[in-house]
Amino acid sequence: MATLTPAVKGGLAVAGVALAAGALTLNTDLVGVFYDDGLYAGLATALARGFQYAHPHLPGTPAAVHYPPLYPALLAPLFGVLPLSVAAFAGKLLNVLLAALAAGLIAWHWMRTELFDPALPRWAAPLIAGAAAIAIPVLATNAVLFAEPLFAVLLVLAVIAADRGASPWLTGGAIALAILTRSIGVAAAAGITCFLFARKVPPVTLARILAPVLVAGGLWAIWVVIHERGIDPALAVNYGSYGAILRQTGLAALGVSAPDLPRPLEVLTLGWVPVRWLFHVLATAALGVGLYGLALLSRRSAIGYTLVFYLLILAIWPYPPDRFLWAVLPWLVLAWAIGALALWRRWPRLRLPVGLLAVLLGAGYLRYEVLGLANRWWGTQARAISANFNELLPVVANLPDSAVLASDDEALVWLYTRRRSVPLYLESYRGRDVIRPTAAEHRAYLERMGVSHVLLASASSPSAGELRTLISAYPGWLNATYRWSDGRWLFEVTAGK
Repeated sequence: MATLTPAVKGGLAVAGVALAAGALTLNTDLVGVFYDDGLYAGLATALARGFQYAHPHLPGTPAAVHYPPLYPALLAPLFGVLPLSVAAFAGKLLNVLLAALAAGLIAWHWMRTELFDPALPRWAAPLIAGAAAIAIPVLATNAVLFAEPLFAVLLVLAVIAADRGASPWLTGGAIALAILTRSIGVAAAAGITCFLFARKVPPVTLARILAPVLVAGGLWAIWVVIHERGIDPALAVNYGSYGAILRQTGLAALGVSAPDLPRPLEVLTLGWVPVRWLFHVLATAALGVGLYGLALLSRRSAIGYTLVFYLLILAIWPYPPDRFLWAVLPWLVLAWAIGALALWRRWPRLRLPVGLLAVLLGAGYLRYEVLGLANRWWGTQARAISANFNELLPVVANLPDSAVLASDDEALVWLYTRRRSVPLYLESYRGRDVIRPTAAEHRAYLERMGVSHVLLASASSPSAGELRTLISAYPGWLNATYRWSDGRWLFEVTAGK
């Protein structure tokens, strides 16, 4: 019987740790508490029921153009044959398994190719990979129906194939599937191509890698171009194509997210530092080490260039970077560790500050993890939103079948009541500025959607402000029909007002 190599043992150990931590996050919270998870579940339901790739909760069932189809297609069999609560739990379990697989493959690849450092103890790479795999924000991402775990598996498969010089069709196929899971997978296409080009891989090989990428990306682009006009302009930010967002922002918003890019990682490691100037000094030093490590990693693995393009996309895109960073956290930690180790060895005078910085970051991360695990931070927000809607949904379910509801978490409302639902809260971009609709624009949108009822799910949500503006501008148009505690209301649209 063949003995397992250290790399296989390390990968299995990290996968086991990630699986155990992921099992802690399994829950029966409602699907849709984090918005995108409800949309994924709705798309999966539509595919399973033959509605094509469309949003079944929106009036007119418009085709989906914002979310690539692979993850909903993976969920479709679950939502097609199982009751909703069972399908939701099975989908979360699937995410836990995918996250564990990704973590194990990452650790195995690090050790097998000695990406970190062959002179270090063999336990160093799996320790770092395992610690990153069970970060509280990563667990929170895996505990709901997000596409990140599937994306993480496909990304590491693409990187492994590129680093090993595997079949170009295999490499290109993994990249193509990653793009069909998350659009930001284009970073892998660009990064892997640059890495192999730097290694003087023959052009014919690069062409074979890019062929499935171009086919998959082209087919998705054709679908988007054909169907994006079916999305109401008021819904462009959350439902429209990325091109629609770029048309709103123009060039003015490009780069607006760059200063915010390090923030999620700083919160994870330096949130405990009480002195602002010290926080900024440590954060700047940590950023410098990470960038240096990323430059070194780019010489060793395709993930280096991929991370460069990945971070560039996040820097210019007008969205908070948090969720996107958690999908590649183990790779970012690897880059930082490579940079710190190189500085330690090459410049003896930097050993004390680099070592102290590593200890402070590690201690901060450990503190965050201990508090997060003890208090189950990964599910705090989801549990609260789920409990809130569990109170609201029975009343909504008693509305007429023909009702169209404007609400927060509209996909969640449809999943559990089968009442058509649209977003109550609206926003759009004008350059780099986020703008809210006027009362007249908001009412016109609700009327276009045929809204018959409005649900204020939280008096403290941004929707409450827009709703107050509507009520003030059009008194008598919305008639309150039900009141819960804490300022939550159900309104009925009064025709002719």
